Amino acid sequence: MTSTKSTRLRVALAVAVLVPAYASMAQMDFTGEWPVVRAQDNIDNPHLGEYVGIPLSREAIRRAEIWDASIQSLPEWQCRPHSGAYIKRGPSSLKIWYEVDPASRAIVAIQTEWLRSVNTPIYMDGRPHPPEYAAHTWGGFSTGVFEGDRLKVTTSHLKEDYYRRNGVPQSDRATLTEYLMRRRFRDEDYLTWLIIAYDPVYLTEPLARSTEYRLDVEQQIPPYPCTVVTEVVRPEGYVPHFLPGANDQIYSFSDTYGLPRTLYFDGAETMYPEYHLKLARELEAGPSE
Repeated sequence: MTSTKSTRLRVALAVAVLVPAYASMAQMDFTGEWPVVRAQDNIDNPHLGEYVGIPLSREAIRRAEIWDASIQSLPEWQCRPHSGAYIKRGPSSLKIWYEVDPASRAIVAIQTEWLRSVNTPIYMDGRPHPPEYAAHTWGGFSTGVFEGDRLKVTTSHLKEDYYRRNGVPQSDRATLTEYLMRRRFRDEDYLTWLIIAYDPVYLTEPLARSTEYRLDVEQQIPPYPCTVVTEVVRPEGYVPHFLPGANDQIYSFSDTYGLPRTLYFDGAETMYPEYHLKLARELEAGPSE
């Protein structure tokens, strides 16, 4: 009897220790098919020159003003994937699945794929980021760690691209801190993907944006074989661009909404609610030229 009681006590103690430990390892499941929730805040289809709310540096503004939207029609641009800083803000549907070790069954990577893009792994096995001189890719190099029921992702080694498809540049020195959070609301599952971009070249402050996805068990992301076509006939070697100071299209946003053209140059100032006071003063003073 004494031996039996002793055995039961040891089992009870083992359970008491293991159950909390197992619970602490519980991880949110992000796998599935996730179409993007199309809302005004997360669909990037901006006017030319619509840079309000983005902490652009002077270098970014000067580069943005020479950008010509028709560059997208160049053959070498037509099948180019979006970078990791933009694709999570685009209108593309998302698919997530786990890559597991065949022996230990531990998660090696969380694979993510968007329509019209490449799949990007988020490595979960503790591997370090590569050195600074390593190759940069469209999706970048991402590592992840669970913080409770949310996933924190760190992304580096991105190729140069854009934050918005209206000329807002993103440098190859940009890094991302991302958070994936899943919740249930009104009997539907939602995934929030929060992205905080740090860019010492083109941003003067961190840029934080989020995108919402909704689970759809019937979604299927089809293959997207891209075919290059000749959209515009141009002289050989010509690259669409504007010379500095010659691009009047950047004022499309301000002129459409009757806003002062000076907001184009105000960068991080436009992120804060106090900016409306400056707008009111400039509107009262009359239209800018």
